[in-house]
Amino acid sequence: MRTLNLGIVAHVDAGKTSLTERLLYEVGVLDEPGSVLAGTTQTDTMVLERRRGITIRAAVASFVTRGVTVNLLDTPGHSDFIAEVERSLAVLDGAVLVVSAVEGVQAQTVVLFRALQRLRIPTVVFVNKIDRRGARPSHVVGQLRARLAPASVTLQDVVGAGTRAATVVARDPHAARWHDEVEEVVAARDDEVLDAATGGPQRITDDDLMARLVRQFREGAATPVLFGSAITGAGVDELLDALIRFLPVVDTDDSGEARGVVFKVERGSAAEKLVYVHLAGGTIRTRDHLDLGHGRPEKVTAITVFADGTHAVADCLRAGQIGRLRGLESARVGDRIGPAPAGVRPRHEFARPSLETVISAIDEADRIRLYQGLQQLAEQDPLIDVRQDDARGELSVSLYGEVQKEVLAGLLESEYDVRVEFRRSTPLCVEQVVGSGHCVEQLGWRSNPFLAGVGLRVDPAPVGSGVRFGLEVERGSMPAAFFTAVQDTVAATVEQGPHGWQILDCVVTMTHSGYWARQSLGHAAFTKSISSTAADFRYLSRLVLMTALQQAGTVVCEPLHRFELELPTESQQVALAVLPTHRAVPLATTSRHGGLLIEGTIPAAQVHDLHQQVPDLTRGEGNLTTSFDCYQPIAGRPPTRPRTDDDPTHRDAYLRTTARRVGRTWPPTRPNRNPW
Repeated sequence: MRTLNLGIVAHVDAGKTSLTERLLYEVGVLDEPGSVLAGTTQTDTMVLERRRGITIRAAVASFVTRGVTVNLLDTPGHSDFIAEVERSLAVLDGAVLVVSAVEGVQAQTVVLFRALQRLRIPTVVFVNKIDRRGARPSHVVGQLRARLAPASVTLQDVVGAGTRAATVVARDPHAARWHDEVEEVVAARDDEVLDAATGGPQRITDDDLMARLVRQFREGAATPVLFGSAITGAGVDELLDALIRFLPVVDTDDSGEARGVVFKVERGSAAEKLVYVHLAGGTIRTRDHLDLGHGRPEKVTAITVFADGTHAVADCLRAGQIGRLRGLESARVGDRIGPAPAGVRPRHEFARPSLETVISAIDEADRIRLYQGLQQLAEQDPLIDVRQDDARGELSVSLYGEVQKEVLAGLLESEYDVRVEFRRSTPLCVEQVVGSGHCVEQLGWRSNPFLAGVGLRVDPAPVGSGVRFGLEVERGSMPAAFFTAVQDTVAATVEQGPHGWQILDCVVTMTHSGYWARQSLGHAAFTKSISSTAADFRYLSRLVLMTALQQAGTVVCEPLHRFELELPTESQQVALAVLPTHRAVPLATTSRHGGLLIEGTIPAAQVHDLHQQVPDLTRGEGNLTTSFDCYQPIAGRPPTRPRTDDDPTHRDAYLRTTARRVGRTWPPTRPNRNPW
């Protein structure tokens, strides 16, 4: 089967869902394209999506065109739902980046294109809305080349831009001007073309030049740009041709071991888990047992396959298809079926949420149902990160923005019959390790009630490198289960650093180890009271690592967003006066569409307030877009986050609580090296 897994991505309101509807109409799946405004689109199936006119969850539609099966994923455009886009990227062969011919390249456009480039996903740019008043296709192409893809090649000209009759005309590949443009792009990555262009003896024909260009399109080294209108249908048939010609179509093999990835999880009407899988190879049949790495294989009880613009129950899921499986209750987003293919893409290409809020049920009797609902929503979006604080009786969730609050509230009310309220959002800070720290607790020391010996050293790491665990002790110095306990505890401990915030980047090295072998009393059965257990290593490792982190020192950093503020020229002075009150720092001011574009940075905590003020500042003509940029250290006294663990920052209280759990005594009653 020849397949193409295609994602459609865009800044919100660029016309992404309308284009999806038009594509389904052009290939004969729909009798008439649906309308976002009327709430009749096929891919926006949720009541909330149709009511708000935005895509919240990625939707799947499959169809056949030009002899190729296209699995199309319509993804959210609003920045609050960027995590849903990220999950879809894991299965894509190619993408269509939709850009408005009126608004041009916007903040989210840049974020999406950079992610596609990092993942080396070949992309076709479709400049939409050429029929809209104010459309400036040539200006948008200039923006694309300046801000996104210098190696952009326009394959069409637009006739009648800005009118209902706007249409597209293919550029003549034999025209001298277009030949020179293509030659310049191809020569940047092709020495033979460069040699011919600079007077070398070799001649490159027009057909050969086009073939080399297409090869660069499929490799993602160059970007084709097409034009059209999702509303009128202009240029859409040409886009379909371009998808098959310029993006990498895959020949799949349904023999051999099943290989695939879980990219979406949701709950059905009976609360059953529905697992969306893209199968890259092999076949999955009903009643097959799949091992997703969660302890034991689980049986597939039903399969739904997406085909011909709809979905239907099937006996099997074959390579190249996207299906929805039932029975896999342990499945999580990102789980892999079978061996991972070479060059597996990273799990996280976008920034994590930068805000959090406390959520509570308006009716206290709904508290348990609220928790259960949030846990199920977290299956669909793991970055919600439900956090339970038993000491305060509070639940908190992570957010990308205020729109996500409204959507969460709507989902909880419609799907779980729970009405909720939120506290004001606060920034989700992180901690960065600034120095090195080392702590050792040897087996038998009076200060160590656990039957374990652990030494850990903490060192800073480059931003974005993550948390890495290494060993300076021999693997054979103790059972593998104890090393696993230490490593798992390290991963859990850095979720709450000395100030309570997550530590994103550091290197943790195990420098010492020790354990007491399995023993029994009087040749009776094994007893953990005189033998080391994994629990000993878990409790001790948390204490040792936190002591090392305190010694190394950490700095609390707040999330910083980059903003773009479009406004009329006459509003410039007012805007520039207000920005500092939100701790916003303007970095550049340029002309755009007869107005001004101010670019700069602003703390995440201030984004919502600035959004609220923009209409008044600009007489309703302004537009503010923001996206995460980086973390910056907080000056002055760092904020702390309430802890939800046993708090290893207070040693004596921690030991009194945890030592009892493994049958140890604290404080020690005698100085023996062997406390039993």
